[in-house]
Amino acid sequence: MKKDPGLVYRVILMVGDIVAIIASFLLAYLFRIHIDQKPYYFEVETGAFITTICFLLPIWVLLMLLLGLYNKTVILNRSRLPETLRLLVASILGIMALITYDFFTEEHIFPTRLVAVYAMILCFVVLFIMRFIIRRIRMAIIRHNKGTLRAIVIGNNINTTRILEHIANFPEDGFSLAAVVSNKKYIPTEYQGKRFTSLKEALKWAKADVIFQTDEDATEHVYSESIANHLLYYFIPSETALSSHIGEVELIGDTPAIFVKVTPLIGVARFVKRAMDIVLGSLILIVALIPMAIIWLIVKLSDIHHSAIYSEYRLSRYNKKVRIYKFRSMKPEYSGMSPEEAFTKMGKPQLIEKYRKNGDSLPNDPRITHIGALLRATSLDELPQLFNVVKGDISLVGPRALVPGELRDYGDRSLLLSVKSGLTGLAQVSGRRDISFEERRALDLYYIQNWSLWMDISILFKTIGAVFTRKGAK
Repeated sequence: MKKDPGLVYRVILMVGDIVAIIASFLLAYLFRIHIDQKPYYFEVETGAFITTICFLLPIWVLLMLLLGLYNKTVILNRSRLPETLRLLVASILGIMALITYDFFTEEHIFPTRLVAVYAMILCFVVLFIMRFIIRRIRMAIIRHNKGTLRAIVIGNNINTTRILEHIANFPEDGFSLAAVVSNKKYIPTEYQGKRFTSLKEALKWAKADVIFQTDEDATEHVYSESIANHLLYYFIPSETALSSHIGEVELIGDTPAIFVKVTPLIGVARFVKRAMDIVLGSLILIVALIPMAIIWLIVKLSDIHHSAIYSEYRLSRYNKKVRIYKFRSMKPEYSGMSPEEAFTKMGKPQLIEKYRKNGDSLPNDPRITHIGALLRATSLDELPQLFNVVKGDISLVGPRALVPGELRDYGDRSLLLSVKSGLTGLAQVSGRRDISFEERRALDLYYIQNWSLWMDISILFKTIGAVFTRKGAK
């Protein structure tokens, strides 16, 4: 999906919660120390007190996460009671955790226990108010037709009417209608103007983010179109389909809908993966800066007339073109050419077939410089891509970045482009170039459909081993 306002909303809620918690402790401290006239055990400077609270803040946020305070079903529930009760529990447990920390360490947090009591009460109140304000701002944005997922509803079923009515009556759930493909009798009068006669036509003219299918007609085709256009897909099932569903069941109003995930890498998972890219990518980049400077100097001195850094466009998530950086390993006269063009130019067209049959590689490739061969064998030529990782063009781990011309060879191109490409990936650590083109594609698809944080961590460790052993290197 090309946009995820739900994830943005949850991130804003988390930031608001953090601000609310810090503000609550600051108010509790100032009230107890500067307004309340009762004596206190010892004095703690305001800066030191807030610094300690900020240091321990992840404990509080983790508690809120475990209590489901960032779950879609909780934050979008029209009844505020479940969220309010969880905020109360989070406030109590959070304070208890800090008191426990204070008790078992020599670092005293609270100059008096009343600060903890005041903070607990204020945390609950300020968190409630902060979330109320954020929710109101979100509703104001939604009323201006911003921050919603534009939906195509398709199907000849009474559920079509129910979904359309729900979208109209409850915009706070985050959906707006882009198009409807259905018989006129299922479409309320006010939505007749958004009726299309086919899904193809609706996809062409409506800028959609999600598809709701309300019947079981041509489900495979509709689902395939959702993947091809990078849209979320909800299937409104019959009772039989509901009892044997594969996917997550959500309530759209009072109607159960099966949310079929193209990849687990959506929502909070995508946020966690991006956070890991930023933190771990930045650390690796800092460590690699000196080796990168040395490599740059060696490559530059080997050919002072050409840049030591080479860049080319690759395809990443949602078919987005990104400029990927590498140390130059190819002779300048063949730079930017396809293998076919380069081998033809050097007068060795017979190498084209050999190159393709060998999994897009050649031993002693005549296009590669001597230094470039060493860099490729150790994967050091890819170090500049760490800048791409931190920037957000690609991830540390992901499917292989595709050259635009390669798309014709991928039958599952839309699925392969549903996540960001990676600096390394499952295919690379499973043999790099020792495995066939088809095996690499199958491994990339497996990664996309079975992603987990543990899988990413495992691939990163295996990458280190693959680089040092030069397994599959060409």
